[in-house]
Amino acid sequence: MDHKHAGIVSGPVDPAGPRRQKPGGFPIDALCINTIRTLSMDAVQRANSGHPGAPMGLAPVAYTLWQQVLRYDPAEPNWPNRDRFVLSNGHASMLLYSLLHLAGVKDAARGGGSPAVSLNDIKAFRQLGSKCPGHPEYGITVGVETTTGPLGQGCGNSVGMAMASQWLAKHFNKPDFKLFDFDVYTLCGDGDMMEGVASEAASLAGHLMLNNLCWIYDSNRITIEGHTDLAFSDDVAARFKGYGWNVEHVGDANDTGRLSEAFEQFRADHDAPTLIVIDSHIGYGAPHKQDTAAAHGEALGVEEVRLAKRHYGWPEDAQFLVPDRVREHFDAGLGRRGRKLQADWSALRKAYGAKFPDLADQLDRMRDGDLPDGWDADLPSYLTDVKGVATRESGGQALNAIARNYPWMIGGAADLSPSTKTDLTFEGAGSFGVKKYGGRNLHFGIREHAMGAVVNGLALCDLRPYGSTFLIFSDYMKPPIRLSALMELPTIFVFTHDSIGLGEDGPTHQPVEQLLSLRSVPGLVTLRPADANEVVEAWRVIAGLKRQPACLVLSRQALPTVDRKTFAPASGVAKGAYVLADAKAGLPEVILIGTGSEVQLCVQAYEALKQDGIAARVVSMPSWDLFERQDQAYRDSVLPPAVKARVSVEAGSVIGWDRYVGSGGAIMGMHTLGSSAPIKDLMKKSGFTPEKVLAAAKERLKSRSPKCPRPRRSQSEPA
Repeated sequence: MDHKHAGIVSGPVDPAGPRRQKPGGFPIDALCINTIRTLSMDAVQRANSGHPGAPMGLAPVAYTLWQQVLRYDPAEPNWPNRDRFVLSNGHASMLLYSLLHLAGVKDAARGGGSPAVSLNDIKAFRQLGSKCPGHPEYGITVGVETTTGPLGQGCGNSVGMAMASQWLAKHFNKPDFKLFDFDVYTLCGDGDMMEGVASEAASLAGHLMLNNLCWIYDSNRITIEGHTDLAFSDDVAARFKGYGWNVEHVGDANDTGRLSEAFEQFRADHDAPTLIVIDSHIGYGAPHKQDTAAAHGEALGVEEVRLAKRHYGWPEDAQFLVPDRVREHFDAGLGRRGRKLQADWSALRKAYGAKFPDLADQLDRMRDGDLPDGWDADLPSYLTDVKGVATRESGGQALNAIARNYPWMIGGAADLSPSTKTDLTFEGAGSFGVKKYGGRNLHFGIREHAMGAVVNGLALCDLRPYGSTFLIFSDYMKPPIRLSALMELPTIFVFTHDSIGLGEDGPTHQPVEQLLSLRSVPGLVTLRPADANEVVEAWRVIAGLKRQPACLVLSRQALPTVDRKTFAPASGVAKGAYVLADAKAGLPEVILIGTGSEVQLCVQAYEALKQDGIAARVVSMPSWDLFERQDQAYRDSVLPPAVKARVSVEAGSVIGWDRYVGSGGAIMGMHTLGSSAPIKDLMKKSGFTPEKVLAAAKERLKSRSPKCPRPRRSQSEPA
């Protein structure tokens, strides 16, 4: 790893400073550190909510990193080659907000070089509409690199960011044009170290030898319930050495000289990520609450805040005090260094654009979230085929057709790509591996939870990533999927083996409630296409998303390819639901609604109803989310309110379908968790046959109230 950072100023300081001394008389390092501490205490106390202890203990660590090490320009906080700082222990959010304020990070959206975090924002910590929410939220506060709070997620994100830095360097860097070489620093705590997702991510990072990744472990040995002795006795350093990490130890978080040495060791040439274990005191300086759970998740109390300030030699009654020299000192260190690095990079980027215009265009489109020209030029179309193809197969074909023309689309599976069909197989795709960081096929191993978090980290660096596994294992990934929606990231999750249709593997692998779980996430687009052409259209939708994640849910078994000359075109997928087959004239008497593999059952039942002289309609509904975005007129045109006889058919949970079939409709779905058997036997046992759909439709027609006669054609309905 080739680093060109400014040198570190060494030498320990006493962060508490001399007692009964005016803040202006403190050594400047101590003054800055204690400003971070007191801002954090005051904000939590005013809100009467929050976590003061971690910022108090970690202030020297964060100060040393930001002031002496971080390559970051506060005036251009979105500079592409900036070092990333991730606060995985997001409950310590006031630590980050204090840094953003004191460093003078700017928010262009506020206009006129306004601060990303003003002192008034800090005073409004945890209040409605504040730029300082309880946990850091990406997109709310400029300078927050990722949303954290659920412990371990930031650790996983940081591995994705480090992978992105390595991939971007391989893809864009040229001799004399080093556009990308950013490092990723992650502050994490005891809780992160207990969470499985962090362990999965650490294992992957060690295997990949990501030498641009540094985790800073705050070992304060306190959690909400008390001392970590209650439930945690790992030798964390030994564990990480086993993962292949370089491990440094700082015995006192207040020893800024030793902290500087540890950061220098990270930046030295080596072939591994680095863990810096730091022994700290939660609630440092609070005489009654230091090193106790009481300092973790609640305000210290007015008197304890006063006593802590007395310990620092701070004016006890001063609140939200930022002494003279503090902001200027940050500007002279972090600010000056960042301005030069960013200006040099911008000049290099301009020259790069002149010499490598095609790559520069890719970089601009990637940064803006725009698609490359011709991204859909090779998308396939499929002819009518009664036997058909599994949607996982057509999904893999469509993915390859897009990725071939979408150079920054990368991804992989949790050891299941031969089954999910998500390998990129075109020439030059390659695999991302140890010291081979230019490949576009990622191998996550059997680490679904980490995969989701890593995919989010890649997206936060403007790549277009995807991750894949079986739908049943989406349960392992729910936290990062939810966070991708919260952050409005255009991440892609491909889930195959989507129902009991996977057969003999049985109920341990047969998803039932998972579709409902995904559909319940606000902002997440979930699509379950019915045939190969719907798969292609689903990929069109997904590719065009800029601020929404998507889940593509695909079958293991072959599905017939619908005759699009007889039935409606698959382009209706873009609206979430569309009329696939309809009555010859007027409103239908009954509507059959299906998704995925069950649409074919609806089509077969429709043909039987037609033979019986019953006017029927088939609605393919691959996405509830997209359908709900359409205007009322369109939704009523697909599901006319006058038609009460409706049947929904989906091999999943029945919950939620009453929204579309109404009180007079029938819902055909799963009421068990499945069984181990061949697919034909399973489908028959569970009632997913055209005969059962036909019977349900006729039963709905039979049960119509006399007051609800056969629907008549409206004046607006074509004859």
